[in-house]
Amino acid sequence: MSVSVKAMLDQKGRNVFTIGPHTTLGDAAHMLHEKKIGAVIIAGVEGKIAGILSERDIVSAIARHGAECLMQPVASVMTTNVYRCNEEATANDLMEVMSARRFRHVPVEKDGKLVGMISIGDVVKSRIREIEQEAEHIKAYIAG
Repeated sequence: MSVSVKAMLDQKGRNVFTIGPHTTLGDAAHMLHEKKIGAVIIAGVEGKIAGILSERDIVSAIARHGAECLMQPVASVMTTNVYRCNEEATANDLMEVMSARRFRHVPVEKDGKLVGMISIGDVVKSRIREIEQEAEHIKAYIAG
């Protein structure tokens, strides 16, 4: 049985970093570095998700437009079609979607509000814990 997103968030915490759409790419890059995170949510009206900005988005913008793009607002390069999940989604669900769509961060919503963020690292850690628990159960069964 795959672990739920709710259980993963309960374990790791629900802290999510957000910035406004007018924040510069340079400031966003600095924030990602300082907070040691790989993506940040762009908050729109009433705290709704307007977009997501990842390290990959920043690198792509620099490759296309040069270093001067770091003065542009994040709204000019953020991903606006953001895949979201709810707390009932499972680690297996997210692993499939993240692999197929090639992204590493999924915002979690409850009743239309942002309540957390799951990264591919969170999914992998959860899956490793599951496998370790299964191995312990098998050992106990064999020993018993």
